[in-house]
Amino acid sequence: MPTWTSPGPVEGPRFGAGRLLPALPGVWPGGARGSGGSAGSGSAEQRSGGSGGTAGPEMTETLPPRGCPAAEPAEDGYFRKGCNPLAETGRSKLQNQRAVLNQQILRAVRMRAGAENLLRATTNNKVREQVLLELSFVNSDLQILKEELEGLNISVEVYQNAEETFSIPLVPLGLKETKEVDFTLPLKDFILEHYSEDSSEYEDEIADLMDLRQACRTPSRDEAGIEMLISYFLQLGYVENRFFPPTRHMGVLFTWYDSFTGVPVCQQNLLLEKASILFNIGALYTQIGTRCNRQTQAGLENAVDAFQKAAGVLSYLKETFTHTPSYDMSPAMLNVLVKMMLAQAQECVFEQIGLSGIRNEFFTLVKMTQEVAKVGEVYMLVNTAMNQEPVKENIPYSWSKLAQIKSDHYKALAHYFTATILCDHELQPGDDEDQQEKALSQLYDHMPEGLMALAVLKDKVRRKQLGKAHLRQAIVYHEEALRVCGLCKKLRNIDVLQEVLTAAHKRSLLKYAQQETEDDFLSLIQAPDILPKTEHKIETIAPQFSKVKVKDFFHKLGPLTVFSAKQRWTAPRTIRIPQGAGELGFHLKGGSPVQIYCLDPVCPAASMGLKEGDYIVSVGGVDCKWLGVNEVLEKLRSVGEQALEIKVISCQDTAASLHSKSATYSVGMQKTYSLICLAMDEDKIDQTKKAPLKLPFLSWGTKNRQKAASTLCLPSAVAGSSQTKKKLLPFTLLNTESSLY
Repeated sequence: MPTWTSPGPVEGPRFGAGRLLPALPGVWPGGARGSGGSAGSGSAEQRSGGSGGTAGPEMTETLPPRGCPAAEPAEDGYFRKGCNPLAETGRSKLQNQRAVLNQQILRAVRMRAGAENLLRATTNNKVREQVLLELSFVNSDLQILKEELEGLNISVEVYQNAEETFSIPLVPLGLKETKEVDFTLPLKDFILEHYSEDSSEYEDEIADLMDLRQACRTPSRDEAGIEMLISYFLQLGYVENRFFPPTRHMGVLFTWYDSFTGVPVCQQNLLLEKASILFNIGALYTQIGTRCNRQTQAGLENAVDAFQKAAGVLSYLKETFTHTPSYDMSPAMLNVLVKMMLAQAQECVFEQIGLSGIRNEFFTLVKMTQEVAKVGEVYMLVNTAMNQEPVKENIPYSWSKLAQIKSDHYKALAHYFTATILCDHELQPGDDEDQQEKALSQLYDHMPEGLMALAVLKDKVRRKQLGKAHLRQAIVYHEEALRVCGLCKKLRNIDVLQEVLTAAHKRSLLKYAQQETEDDFLSLIQAPDILPKTEHKIETIAPQFSKVKVKDFFHKLGPLTVFSAKQRWTAPRTIRIPQGAGELGFHLKGGSPVQIYCLDPVCPAASMGLKEGDYIVSVGGVDCKWLGVNEVLEKLRSVGEQALEIKVISCQDTAASLHSKSATYSVGMQKTYSLICLAMDEDKIDQTKKAPLKLPFLSWGTKNRQKAASTLCLPSAVAGSSQTKKKLLPFTLLNTESSLY
């Protein structure tokens, strides 16, 4: 039996001599690691260069884009705050391995897609046999690659705090990987075509955008990394309004890899980029939470806050982007991830309560029993959600088993604490019977048959019988947790998890052995379930994007309310008002930019082509798109009696129809596909597909008028509706006719 270091004394009344319960690491963080323990969680990152603290920056950071504020100068130059592309930590090595696996999965998916196409096209039996054999090899390779990716997802010890602790590891999310994107040509062409400006003047701004995106691929594991990701997410809002019109696609292809399956998703839809950045914000919060030092009060508070924020970001992603074309961002998967993050926050709350040690006192133990029962309950719900379709096929198997292990472990602790209450605390003459009866009754939904709470408290024999029943139940849960852990290869290799479960099991066995055993076979009472209760409600924390201030890179194009991709404009026209023309013949109104109104049709400006409602963008060669009425008037007056030259633009009304589908691609294929894990039987669809009946115009209008009048949803929602449900399976392709957003 290993020896544990007991926590220091706690102020307040105690039972008997004021002794403390033996500290069990993993039950509460107050205990230290035993002398025979292995390296603590996070040691892998410590050996590979990871930092053990929570406040310091992570090794090397990257260069900032032009025009963006830089951090303090380092010895070699200036580095971007919030990015560490060169950091040689265990976490960065895992992320590099993830990128390599993603490329291998992409090649295997391409090979399988080609083999399936050949299988459908050929009628030669010999060729079909060879293709089927090749498909079996490819599917086997895909399964092996998926297992390797699962191994990266369960490498939780790398993400833990580098301090040696004896706590059950927490699960972080890995960052989604992406390919580089070149915005240069599409944005420059759009600036020239849509805004009629010299696109070469915006090369620095485009480079800034690309640099920021590149930096977001390797964020540092701290608040600076979170702020950088949020700044890029907000910048994408400006870019979407400036350059992505609803009537056509820009030709910018975004590729993101699924965090669980490794299958890439390729789209020209900027929503994929925004959703993936949101996922990485939530994932980075989980990594910050697992990195916190759970041996300190501040560290546990930071961990709880990080997991609540992670749950808030993932919940926001689920509610905002409801048709994401990737399994890791599907509503069902996000719902499971939110539950898992809240469960880990609840676990940290329990550790926070018992950080200074748990007093072996009646009411303290009652409180701790209900708190730890709450942790067991939330992990049970997480495990149940992980085993539901369609999540079950793609969630890492080790995650599901870890949730089951934690549920059994914390339920066992609840029964152990209840047994300690009954076996170690006899009702004394000076004790408050009513309060103890009420507290004990709150632990159960119902007492065992024939027992009353007050009678149990007063009867020593019944107390011990019920206490031993709880110890037996605790031992059962401990043994189940150890059994499940032993069956899972990935969890079996996590030393600290094995040590915590084994130590807790031995502790319950020792407690049971200390009780009298004469009546074990005479009266076996079934221990009732313990009601979970917590005084610290855990809820999601919604993302506070407004706290991060960003400036539009393309600010020079003008106010976004006017100069956006949705608006169509004429090319700037030059209006020359001759010298000595007297009154201008028009008034100005509006904000930025100012607008012409009350135009005199016989004034010189009107004869030169000025129209009612035109916007002034330049006066005397000076840009006026951001100037108000008074400032523009001041510039007009400053010209005096000299000839005046202004540039104006006119708004063009467009009635172009909106695209209802998102263009999807997979590199190297003849047809356009989105490489996501959705199953389909193309042969059956082709056989059952019927040509729609051609209705007369009057018939069509009559039958569809009510439907059109009652449909108040986006075109994509209509296009994506289907009468048949399709089962989700990994490593399959999606037909491009499906609406993804």
